[in-house]
Amino acid sequence: MIEEKLRIGVIGATGLVGGMILKVLEERGFSNQVIIPVATQKNVGKEVSFASRRLKIVSIEEAINAECDYVIFSAGGKTSKLYVPMFAERGAVVIDNSSAFRKEDDIPLVVPEINAKIINDSRIVANPNCSTIQMVLALAPLHFKYKIKRVVVSTYQSITGTGIKAVNQLSQEEKGEEVERVYPYQIHHNLFPHGGDFMEDGYTTEELKLVDETRKIFSDNDIQITATVVRVPVLGGHSESVNVEFENEFDIKDVFSCLKDMDGIEVIDNPNENLYPMPLFCQGKDEVFVGRIRRDFSQAKTLNLWIVSDNLRKGAATNAVQILQYLCKQRNEKV
Repeated sequence: MIEEKLRIGVIGATGLVGGMILKVLEERGFSNQVIIPVATQKNVGKEVSFASRRLKIVSIEEAINAECDYVIFSAGGKTSKLYVPMFAERGAVVIDNSSAFRKEDDIPLVVPEINAKIINDSRIVANPNCSTIQMVLALAPLHFKYKIKRVVVSTYQSITGTGIKAVNQLSQEEKGEEVERVYPYQIHHNLFPHGGDFMEDGYTTEELKLVDETRKIFSDNDIQITATVVRVPVLGGHSESVNVEFENEFDIKDVFSCLKDMDGIEVIDNPNENLYPMPLFCQGKDEVFVGRIRRDFSQAKTLNLWIVSDNLRKGAATNAVQILQYLCKQRNEKV
């Protein structure tokens, strides 16, 4: 008997995240499946590398007609809003990396280590924002043990979160060349507290994602969250300074134990040897790294954490592929 292969579409295959999705699919055992890469019309007919072979890029219409079993989207909210339902109607399960469906009550927002079981028979699964994923993965074991009351988070986000044009901007600025700016200011030798679009209340859309998505993932709208997003001239890896107040008292040794026991978390915290998480060490890795773990002595039941992760991997591609792996396991599909 010939074993039927899965047909997996990757929408946005030529982007930074799309390219990483292909890489992670290969790493996680999907090399022998039928991978259908999709990109904009100008790239149709070109090729991308996957598992020692070349795959021809097709249009999104061709992918819809290909009757995919699973589709991973990383092509922006407008594209997702238009095309994700079309794939779902044709029988595919879609994992969407944009913000298009994250707030929808009937669409699960998933970090597999925390809440994969809520997927059930959903045809659309939303991948959270990159900065949300790493924060909630670190906070999850602490929330379940001590119950979070309030979170204050400041992020220091890599330019790769904006895309290849941002990478090009930094590269050209470093060389002193004329550059097409993606950001309102230069990023080389600079940083600015601006991620996403500003809203009337002075917060940005990126900051609001941290609030809404954390509450949804933890199924707890009582958690109070305030965020400041900062873009920094780093090529890979988001960092976060997190101050978290709990309803219940904690023991700092137990905090370390909870974090070390959590799947997907690696604790790096040895001040005597200057060991703490940094983007430099997290690039190319799937773990979320946590350090600078210490009690906030200015307020009761409050903890400080420093959280770092590769935003293209666990913050996007890896989390999406982990969702795919979970779905395949639930359906007893061999990869």
